[in-house]
Amino acid sequence: SPTTEEKARIKDAGRDGRLSFRKFGEHQLRREFKDMAIDKCRTEINAFGKCAQDNGLMVVWSCRDLNKKLNACMAIHNSHEAFEKYKEDNQEALLEKIPGMKTESSGAPATR
Repeated sequence: SPTTEEKARIKDAGRDGRLSFRKFGEHQLRREFKDMAIDKCRTEINAFGKCAQDNGLMVVWSCRDLNKKLNACMAIHNSHEAFEKYKEDNQEALLEKIPGMKTESSGAPATR
């Protein structure tokens, strides 16, 4: 049985077919960026997940501090500003993700 993360990826993959080429490239870059943010916040995610599992319906009260730490971590590593900087720093990778686009470093002139 697929995990929640795997189900989300399958859903995202289906969505990819509906995106314009440029949006597709940005979506792929955003997914990579989000995966990196999740990796950076893995400790907080796991701590909150364990607390939620242990506390059931009391999660809202019992895990409040862990939830705040998780949200603070994701706010740092998954913010719009951080993504814009990541996108700027990875402009060449973005162009490579756009179907039909070639970068000059890949041996072909940039075309649309």
